[in-house]
Amino acid sequence: MFAAPDWLRNAGTSAWLLVGVAILLLALVWLASLTEVIVVPVIVACIVGSVGSPLVSRLHGFGVPRGIGTVLVMLLLVLIGAACAVMVVNGVVKEVPDISRHLNEATDDISQFLTDKGVDQQQVEKAKEGAKQGATSSIGTLLTGLASGIAGISSTLFFLAMTLLSSFFMLKDGPTIRAWAERASSLPPPVARLVSGHLISSLRGYFAGVTIVAAFSAVVVMIGSLIIGVPLVATIGVVTFIAGYIPYIGAWSAGIFTVLLALGSGGTEAAIAMGVVQLLANGALQQMVQPFAMGSALGIHPLAVLVVTIAGGALFGSIGLIIAAPLVAAAVGIIRDLKILEEQNGEGEAPAVV
Repeated sequence: MFAAPDWLRNAGTSAWLLVGVAILLLALVWLASLTEVIVVPVIVACIVGSVGSPLVSRLHGFGVPRGIGTVLVMLLLVLIGAACAVMVVNGVVKEVPDISRHLNEATDDISQFLTDKGVDQQQVEKAKEGAKQGATSSIGTLLTGLASGIAGISSTLFFLAMTLLSSFFMLKDGPTIRAWAERASSLPPPVARLVSGHLISSLRGYFAGVTIVAAFSAVVVMIGSLIIGVPLVATIGVVTFIAGYIPYIGAWSAGIFTVLLALGSGGTEAAIAMGVVQLLANGALQQMVQPFAMGSALGIHPLAVLVVTIAGGALFGSIGLIIAAPLVAAAVGIIRDLKILEEQNGEGEAPAVV
């Protein structure tokens, strides 16, 4: 007579299962935070291995041993990264004095406008001083943020060494590592192959699509910079392209950077024009290109991409911002294909995956 109804019993069981999953996730996040000095380089290496493995395999098809092909690919990546870093740092350092001067002029103009409109002079002065201090600190952050972020993990040399070493083995022995992981998962071979295949294909498809979108945005911004007359067009293009790999947040961070450069070189009018260009490049024009570039790589709604990206960044920092969307896309694909396998009662082959 006093037994709980079935729907309440099922709801209670599901609630406890969700609590257990939440505790497990929190424990994993805590463990990852304690071992981030190792975890972060390995995650970066997994991304590099998943995306760069086809190039190593193609070189291997032309008779180049995988070890030599891996060295060639890594040298190419290191050269590209070093060139981008030099261009960005030199460009920012050259423009910092002009940016500071124009920011101060802009705050003075705004304070004068507010005073003319009847705003209390004392309040205007406080706001102006706060804006100038914020501008100064933002420029300093722009110059030192990357170095401070890497140093926070550990030393720069150790981080780079671990990343390069892990990336080398992921590129060289990627197929072997994948086969071992599938065997160690204790899953049935078709299911293990399905899971690993979706993870790899989602990462490759996602970063291929992001590369196309980032390149398109960089070209649009560079053309706009040439029209406006902003210097350091190549630096602006590099910053826009690199920032495109961080969904949503990266594009607008690069937009702020380019607007500051425009402010430092051409004043308020150039900054406003560059802001319009950024709105077009990261707004309407990007939305036209993104569906074609991504294709079926994600298969999830853009709003879901935004939510999981922010959640990933909140939990795992910059790495979470980058890998949250492809991991969720892989999970969606895995669940979908597992349902297909279940409907086939194990009689058919697993859906084709990479």
